[in-house]
This record gives sequence, structure tokens and C-alpha cells, in this order.
Amino acid sequence: MTSTAPEPVEVVLLPSLGRGADDFDDLATELGRSGFMPIAVGPSAPATVPPHATLHDLAELVVDRLAEAGLERYHVVGHAFGQRLARCIVADFPERVATLTMLAAGGLVPMPDLIATSLLAVFDNSLGPVEHLVHVRRVFFARRSDPEVWRDGWLPEVAAYQSAAVRRTPEREWNAAVASRVLVVQGLQDACAVPENGRRFVAAHRDVATLVEIDGAGHALLPEQPAAVAEAVIAFLRAGAAD
Repeated sequence: MTSTAPEPVEVVLLPSLGRGADDFDDLATELGRSGFMPIAVGPSAPATVPPHATLHDLAELVVDRLAEAGLERYHVVGHAFGQRLARCIVADFPERVATLTMLAAGGLVPMPDLIATSLLAVFDNSLGPVEHLVHVRRVFFARRSDPEVWRDGWLPEVAAYQSAAVRRTPEREWNAAVASRVLVVQGLQDACAVPENGRRFVAAHRDVATLVEIDGAGHALLPEQPAAVAEAVIAFLRAGAAD
């Protein structure tokens, strides 16, 4: 009789573009309460990133950091840019990833020009606080959500090297990668990664992928609907452990 290794309890959390690991505080708390071990991996300091880094380089940096902590296999949850990085980890280090969760997954449907312009503006330190928050709301939050929670926490230098890494990496090298089980969580009011992105991805990977759509959530998702996100992620992880 062939035995299989148990599912890991470690859950690696990768934040959005130019954002820190504390975006996952609420989800990490709920994961911990549910018996999992959350590991929020913030972005590397710009000075430690290789010149002309690609997404592959950033994926390797994450895997190396986890290996230094003694972690060889884990669940991976990525939010927005973080899910692109997570998919590159799956592509380059498939043996490390037990499951993949993609929060606010984009890339299949282009974002509107106005949203793309505002996405650049949220990292513009020259803007006044009122104008800055207008762009944060436009890109990341549903109409009825309060963007104040993301007034701060923006890391322009990090966003710059992360964006450059994505541009230097052909999409075919990471965007077709899937783990043995995949969860896609999309906000129904996401103006940046519109819901059609998740629907197309899951339609292309019906054998392994599950889609959860959350009303009242935009691209920020985590601070907007923390309970709904946690419920979806934990149910997905528990389902795998029960198989």
C-alpha cells in the first residue's frame, strides 16, 4: 500500500504590489485559530534584490527564505501581485507547493486605462493625501468600502522592482502554472482584476481549480471582506487535508 505525505500546515502569504506582510494580519489570525501556521513573507528590501531581477529571481528569493527557516513544502496564498509571484513559485519549484490560492487574480483581462493610471499614482509620493486616497479607492476598493485602511503602507521602491520583474518575465513562463489544487478568490467589484479573470482561469483548469466570488470586495479584498476571505481559504485548505 502506497502512503502519501500529509498535507503541510504551513501557509505562506505573499502580499500585493508594493505592500507589506501586515496586509495579511486578519487572515493570519484566522488561519492560526484553525490549526494552520501562517507565514507572511514581506517583500525583500530593494537593496537585496539582484539588478535586472525577473519574477523567477523573486520566486527564488522567497523559496530560499523559507528553506532557511526549514520549510520545504507549504500551501501558498498570493494576493494580486503576490499571486503572480506564487504562480512563478509553482512553475519553478512545483515540489514545494501543496496548494495554490490566488486572491484578486488578474492578467487575462486588461485593466481599463483609468485604473492603470491610478495604480501608478498610488505610489506617487508627491500627491497630497486627499488626491492619493482618490486613486487608492478607484483601484482597490468597492464603492461602499472605506479606503482609509490602506491610506498608508505603500512601498514605491518595492513596487518599482516588482513591476520591472514582471515586465522582464514572459507570461508563458509562469501564468500557465497550476498546483494540484487551486483556489481563486475574486471580488465582484474589482476594477483592477475584473471578475472575468477568475472565471476564465477556472474554466481553463476545471480539473483542479475552484472559484469563489465575494460581493462587496474590490481589488483590496483582504481588508474589505476579511471574514469571507478567511472562510473561503480555510474551507479550501481543510478540504485538501480531509482527502
